[in-house]
Amino acid sequence: MEATLATPVFRVTRDVEMDLFNALYQKVKPKGVTVSALLAKACALALEKYPVINSSYTPEGTVFNKDINIAMAVAIDGGLITPTLKYANERGIIELGENWKELVGKAKEGKLTPDEYNSGTFTISNLGMFGVSQFDAILPPGMGGILAVGGTQEVIVPCNQAVLGMKKIKKMSVTLTADHRTIYGADAALFLKEFASIMAGPEVLLL
Repeated sequence: MEATLATPVFRVTRDVEMDLFNALYQKVKPKGVTVSALLAKACALALEKYPVINSSYTPEGTVFNKDINIAMAVAIDGGLITPTLKYANERGIIELGENWKELVGKAKEGKLTPDEYNSGTFTISNLGMFGVSQFDAILPPGMGGILAVGGTQEVIVPCNQAVLGMKKIKKMSVTLTADHRTIYGADAALFLKEFASIMAGPEVLLL
């Protein structure tokens, strides 16, 4: 953590519509697919479109990582560890779900290999299950970005088709912390826009 405190970072937050994502999750949940696997796939597809978010800084310049490996923070006795779903953009959600279940089990038993927790190119930290609505995450060393995921909340929004001109939808707040040496504000905004688009039209996650 100390190694990243001197890194110039910035943060961008966006609300994401979740109704169709939640419906998709209910369909694939019986097949062993977790929310974590779906989030990893959604992030990976957005990173595929905006690879600078998957880059990392070195004194020699920006390194564009050819693989998209999504690390996700998991609480264990004594702290956190980040099991990694490798090549998340290339794999199906069923396979990702099975792999994630295996990685979490190994993490809780202290049996992860270094490659299984040190190979991430982008990180997700999800505190939504604890009732947290929004938070900022600390950028891990060697990465360009980390996405902090809050919980889903029901909100009222305008709707021309509704009888009273309003409707209820579910929204989730996500905050990207990015290394400003390689990533600029517009990059972060475009990445979050793509991520939100994928979450609002999640059928692409099944491809």
